[in-house]
Amino acid sequence: MEYVLIVISAIFVNNIVLSQFLGICPFLGVSKKIDTALGMSAAVTFVLTIATIVTYLIQKYVLDSFGLGYLQTITFILVIAGLVQMVEIVLKKVSPALYQALGVFLPLITTNCCILGVAILVIQKDYDLMKGVVYAISTAVGFGLALTIFAGLREQMSLVSIPKKMEGTPIALITAGLLAMAFMGFSGVV
Repeated sequence: MEYVLIVISAIFVNNIVLSQFLGICPFLGVSKKIDTALGMSAAVTFVLTIATIVTYLIQKYVLDSFGLGYLQTITFILVIAGLVQMVEIVLKKVSPALYQALGVFLPLITTNCCILGVAILVIQKDYDLMKGVVYAISTAVGFGLALTIFAGLREQMSLVSIPKKMEGTPIALITAGLLAMAFMGFSGVV
């Protein structure tokens, strides 16, 4: 039951983008088309899961063991950057088609604060490895859900007449705010 609560909470109640405001850059930048939103969601899910496992193990078996907890943030940033580069190299060799499909999304993930935020939140919430992985995957699904819904809304908005002063970023921010308010309706669930 605890895992179900983690999943529901991470996807709907405490959505990483709409409630905790992490990952806003790709949320606004990669959400003009549903195709790109789905690609970014898949890439974030993959990297977020691997990064959470590796950073958890480094935190528990290296940083905590040697009293180096103060190096957490810089260590996690370096690990995430290294993981993204390693995944990029492996995908290029093993699956060139998938590498081409992900394209620019892999390098963008290095600067996605959602990845670092989740890695730190897993440690702060004192999850064990299994709960941390469930939380990471659920958070990635929540990120993907918000990103895909927002991309769909932006595609629909491109078909309607919007006042000249509201086109682009202003209407995107207003729409994002309304979407965040819609997700607030889940706040009483968990």
